[in-house]
Amino acid sequence: MTAVATGADPKTWVERLALSAIFVGCGIGIGVWAASIPLLKAGLQLSDGELGIGLFGFAAGSVASMQVAAYLARLLGTAAATRLSAIAFALALILPALAADLVSFTAMTFIVGAATGLVDVAMNVYASELERRWGAAIMSSFHAGFSGGGLLGAGLGAALTFAGPTVMLAGGALVIAALAAAAWRSLREAGAHTDAHAGSPRRIGIVLVALCVAAFLCFMCEGAMADWTAVYLMNVAGVSASAAASGFAAFSLTMLIGRLVGDACVRKLGRARVVGLGGALAATGLALAVAEPTLLAASIGFALVGIGLSNVVPVVFSTSSNYGSSPAAGLATTATAGYAGFLIGPVVIGFLAQDFGLRTAIALLIVCAATVALSALTLRSTATR
Repeated sequence: MTAVATGADPKTWVERLALSAIFVGCGIGIGVWAASIPLLKAGLQLSDGELGIGLFGFAAGSVASMQVAAYLARLLGTAAATRLSAIAFALALILPALAADLVSFTAMTFIVGAATGLVDVAMNVYASELERRWGAAIMSSFHAGFSGGGLLGAGLGAALTFAGPTVMLAGGALVIAALAAAAWRSLREAGAHTDAHAGSPRRIGIVLVALCVAAFLCFMCEGAMADWTAVYLMNVAGVSASAAASGFAAFSLTMLIGRLVGDACVRKLGRARVVGLGGALAATGLALAVAEPTLLAASIGFALVGIGLSNVVPVVFSTSSNYGSSPAAGLATTATAGYAGFLIGPVVIGFLAQDFGLRTAIALLIVCAATVALSALTLRSTATR
């Protein structure tokens, strides 16, 4: 372990805490945004279908902006890109509350999604660079901060529900801006990273494709967990609406726990084993939920999915920064693939559920998680740990 990794460099510890604040702030923003959606829907009198169109704008904006984020990181440096994109996210978060109809709402959600994509890539590229200088795995701790921030944001949104969506979103924006301001001076530009992975262009391309597949399928499963666990428990397990919330709660809680211990697992087991075992654990949890669709069994299954997938994305993002023309380009490529999966997954589940039943549709995710586990074979052949 290096001197930096043992904490001998106080400036690097401060830098890590500052970047953690950015991740927490962005998680809070997403949590507040999610909590505000029902109020925005009611205020604009949107149908379920119209809301779906509006929320599609968010996902589309996220995917569209990620390659732009890679360009900005190369042009401005990762510290500057992280600072500016965090402030852009804070400002954009307020916009949906200003919408007057479906068209303007969709335009505003596109802007919020674009800002989300910018900050997501920028802060993850910065995290991968800091991890390299740190000398040990620390990426999962940043993603734990994001997950924890999401829970805090949901709580903040719930506390401000009485004041309406404008105050909710403005409150979230102020928190993000405050955390970004506090972190501003502690974020510093690193030297140019030239430690790209050695190997033939064909080999590098194969690894990057495998990482994109893992990101796509992992995000696909995460999106399905967010959108379909409650519906599954209500329609298949036959539980009440209040009890149905326990499925996603179990998934979210174990994902947070998994990320809190993720760095230690990566250091102990290596990246390939974390992805392989995580994908296998997620597939097992999904199989349990499908085979035994009761409240207890399905909730345990969804909890296994959460802990299994918790560190796949941090590992994939960290590894992909070693591939491509630059760390930003490699990470932006896998992030784009991941968000595409998050966008497509719930839709695919919906179409399959309509024709074959929700239980069969959820069973498809077993294949997705198992494929994530198999992607570890590609990681195992790399020199990264």
